[in-house]
Amino acid sequence: MKAVCWMGVEKMSVENVPDPKIINPRDAIVRITSTCICGSDLHLYDGFMPTMEQGDIMGHEFMGEVVEVGPGISNDKLKVGDRVVVPFTIACGRCFFCQQQLWSCCDNSNPNYWIAEELMGYSPSGLFGYTHMLGGYAGGQAQYARVPFADVGPLKIPAEIPDEQVVFLSDIFPTGWMAAENCNIRPGDTVAIWGCGPVGQFAIRSAFLLGAERVIAIDRLPYRLRLAEQAGAETINYEEVDDLIQLLKDMTGNVGPDSCMDAVGMEASGHTLPFLVDRAKQMMKLASDRPNVLRQCIIACRKGGTVSVPGVYGGLLDKIPFGAYVNKGLTMKTGQTHMMRYMKPLFERIERGEIDPSFVVSHRVPIDDAPHMYKVFRDKEDHCTKVVLDPWAEAKAA
Repeated sequence: MKAVCWMGVEKMSVENVPDPKIINPRDAIVRITSTCICGSDLHLYDGFMPTMEQGDIMGHEFMGEVVEVGPGISNDKLKVGDRVVVPFTIACGRCFFCQQQLWSCCDNSNPNYWIAEELMGYSPSGLFGYTHMLGGYAGGQAQYARVPFADVGPLKIPAEIPDEQVVFLSDIFPTGWMAAENCNIRPGDTVAIWGCGPVGQFAIRSAFLLGAERVIAIDRLPYRLRLAEQAGAETINYEEVDDLIQLLKDMTGNVGPDSCMDAVGMEASGHTLPFLVDRAKQMMKLASDRPNVLRQCIIACRKGGTVSVPGVYGGLLDKIPFGAYVNKGLTMKTGQTHMMRYMKPLFERIERGEIDPSFVVSHRVPIDDAPHMYKVFRDKEDHCTKVVLDPWAEAKAA
């Protein structure tokens, strides 16, 4: 089969690799019909996440048709022919954390848990296509994928709903929703969101659906800010203001936003001196992350407010204003998305017409174009918001 493989920093290649096989009784094999490039994949592309190996199959946002199931899965759970969206987190469904619906903290789905424990103290769940530290699982930017614990994760989808309306239930729609939910939104609240990429766009819309009165969207790219405005957000191009924190105070009666969200993560952009120091240290491998957005969220948030962090971070962070965090009485909520808590309720919102997630798609291309599209997406070329890959486009053309 064809698959997008990590071959080194800024090196992606579409290779012919062996088809996946059933390994464990609760496995399934999915023939992938749509798969996506995620913003967090760019951290792998840019070489900032450790334990990637040459030839690793990329991708964790995918959906398709079940073509084989293991003997441990009953027909009422999953069967051949089912059309499914696969969550990016892998969960066993039986451990303490799964029983608490803390699905992304599953204790049994990361076979390489000991690597993560060295860095984090405890291991999160395994993830598709996202380092050996998080399981070494083959990803979904391919024609087929093996799905472990397939009686727990995949969500069945009716045949009549197009892929582009539901494929984002695999990650970015639930991630944006959980990020907004983590803001502890109450009616009348103002939410400031740094980053108008795909997760930020879903977080904006989710914040309104959860009752926010105002959403202030912060980015530097006009086309992404326009997309935020279409959802009703007020927008700030941070490259056009002298003092972002003061502007947010001015917009909120000197109180500050009720909640601030870092939907950017470890590769934040900026032009301040701390950002330049972060970037230099990251380039010299002295630090893994550029946390200037997280610093701004902590400083900008009102006293007693909430900081939500869906942005991916990889390691230790420098110069976090923890004194402000403590003395302002802030709450911070973070984490990989507890996917199985959100997928079905959000699918029902799609069915009711409350939101059409396909708004975020800017490019749909054959899988062979993936190496080029990684660069286009990373460099924000061609107004690229979200890339959907078709694993079978070439076969259909033939």
